Amino acid sequence: MAFFSKITAALLLLLLLLVGTSAAAQLSTSFYSSSCPKLFSTVKSVVQSAIAKEKRMGASILRLFFHDCFVLGCDASVLLDDTATFRGEKTAKPNNNSIRGFDVIDQIKSAVEKVCPGVVSCADVLAIASRDSVVILGGPDWDVKLGRRDSRKASFAKANKEIPPPNSTLSNLISKFAAKGLSTKDMVALSGSHTIGLARCTSFRGHIYNDTDIDSSFAKLRQGNCPRASGSGDNNLAPLDLQTPTAFDNDYYKNLIRFKGLLHSDQELYNANATATNSLVRAFGGSTATFFADFVTGMIKMGDVKPLTGSKGEIRKKCRKVN
Repeated sequence: MAFFSKITAALLLLLLLLVGTSAAAQLSTSFYSSSCPKLFSTVKSVVQSAIAKEKRMGASILRLFFHDCFVLGCDASVLLDDTATFRGEKTAKPNNNSIRGFDVIDQIKSAVEKVCPGVVSCADVLAIASRDSVVILGGPDWDVKLGRRDSRKASFAKANKEIPPPNSTLSNLISKFAAKGLSTKDMVALSGSHTIGLARCTSFRGHIYNDTDIDSSFAKLRQGNCPRASGSGDNNLAPLDLQTPTAFDNDYYKNLIRFKGLLHSDQELYNANATATNSLVRAFGGSTATFFADFVTGMIKMGDVKPLTGSKGEIRKKCRKVN
């Protein structure tokens, strides 16, 4: 009888451990409610200040979150600097001389460390800052799920392979998002982040000179600051959304319907061949509320991509390097 009691007790202990492990692995909107109650106000204050100085920064922070989650998961791997023995993601082709906002993330992390040292991960800082950027620029609000930990590694190779380039075909976009557990609707909604921000000439040169699914007057306008010759004006900038480049709205989709998408990958969502996505573009272009609702759904789902939780990873003291 004592033998079976010991087995029962052991099984009960194992069950409790499994439940505890499962609970620890779940992200939660209230994760820091006790350990860092001033977290949200601290992050928002720094983001507001950064965007007040430069409106484009909101788009840059949001883009950092995308490029982080698409490589290894939402683990702040994109924030790691290269070292003499380590090549991170910052110099990969989709990121090199392109992603920005690292100084702002450093400022947020420093401010958070002052109110609750060693508690909040850089991955969660980036997730919150992305939400705040959207809200400050006029977009939807949502409760951010938290509890991520920071990766001790990054992947130059996967950054090159898994982040969709601006010359992506529609099938490529759909497959790359599907690989992260994101549907075609999620992909089209998340592409709406291009309603804010700027792109470099090197990202849209091919579209404005070579593609036919583009308004001719729009192409001519963009050609004015993006010469045909590669290497000439590569870093010249143009707004992703011609109408309201610093307001988070649904004008991005209205532009696609008018064949005024800046990137090849943008216009791939709406043209004669885009039977899988044309109706979604029209729906989002016709209703801000519909776009906002599906964008929030997509952001929450993307934030769930392979987070490190529990005892995995670490809480970095500095976002640019491992502890």
